[in-house]
Amino acid sequence: MKNSNVLNKIWLLVVVIALVSCNKKESEDAKKDDSFMITDAMMKTTTFATAQNETLKNDLKFFGKISANKNKLIEVFPVVGGNVEKVNVELGDYVQKGQVLAVIRSTEVAGYEKDYQDAKNEVIVAQNNLKVTQEMFEGKLSTEREVIESKSNLEKAKSQLNRLEQNYKIYNLKPGSIYQVVSPISGYIIQKNINQDMQLRSDRTDNIFDVADTKDVWAIANVNEGDINQVKLGMQASVSTLSNSDKKFYGKVDKIFKIIDPETNAMNVRIVLDNNASLLVPESKATINVYYNEDKKMLSVPSTGVIFDNNKNYVVVYKDRKHVEIREVQVFREVAGQTYISSGLKEGEQVITHNQLLFYQSLLAN
Repeated sequence: MKNSNVLNKIWLLVVVIALVSCNKKESEDAKKDDSFMITDAMMKTTTFATAQNETLKNDLKFFGKISANKNKLIEVFPVVGGNVEKVNVELGDYVQKGQVLAVIRSTEVAGYEKDYQDAKNEVIVAQNNLKVTQEMFEGKLSTEREVIESKSNLEKAKSQLNRLEQNYKIYNLKPGSIYQVVSPISGYIIQKNINQDMQLRSDRTDNIFDVADTKDVWAIANVNEGDINQVKLGMQASVSTLSNSDKKFYGKVDKIFKIIDPETNAMNVRIVLDNNASLLVPESKATINVYYNEDKKMLSVPSTGVIFDNNKNYVVVYKDRKHVEIREVQVFREVAGQTYISSGLKEGEQVITHNQLLFYQSLLAN
């Protein structure tokens, strides 16, 4: 009887321990289930992307330079020789259309001034002659032919004066033998070959300024002979420069120059880029990637959703607010902001593309 009571007590103790252990495990499981959940505030700033099968892209990498748009570049030449009295701009300055770039005092302008004054006097003389001839014709002292001739002389004198006035406007000549060099367009001074007190010859053939509208610029890529047949019109391209290494500029191949430079054995390809922010500077070096499609599809996600850690690649897979997991993936290729995944992810699964590092660290800590 005594042994029976002892056995009953032992059995009761085992049952109690089992119940306590079970409750503790359930409590731990519940705690574990509730340990991670995306808050409402975090959801507002979190972005997602769905893994999709997309055409596999590849790229060709070239080097080149940024060039001013030649269709929006004006070379400014002096129309007269003389002494440069003042230069108002420096290389790299932005100028408005009609702005005075330089002032030149010229003996040629002095000659134009004399011709202009003589033409004004000729008009006055011709007007007086016509008036006298008409009065004489009314008094029967001159013929109608003489009146017609006087009118013709007046028209010739006016035509000559008008021509000289137009020259003054076109060449921006001013009294005092002054010639003002003005900007023909709004843009940046990208070349300057003039300084104060310089003596300009009247037979000079070199330009003194280059003014370029750089709201759009050209990226000129040097394409090696072996890659020429792979580059086609309309291909997407991205461009980066040393001064903007963290930023990419996008455009399309719009011109292929079918000439090979014998010195570089390369052919030039042109990409037009928007430059309203004035970040791209003509003549700066550029790295140019041209993209093309392969005849193959592969699972793809935005590159922003891929985390590289300890020589491995991971994504944070989102199922719902309580079920988020870290998944190791095998990256096949990264092109133009898209990463192609060869394994580790299924089509239709969602990955986090913003705040993913926060979730990754939080999940690791748990």
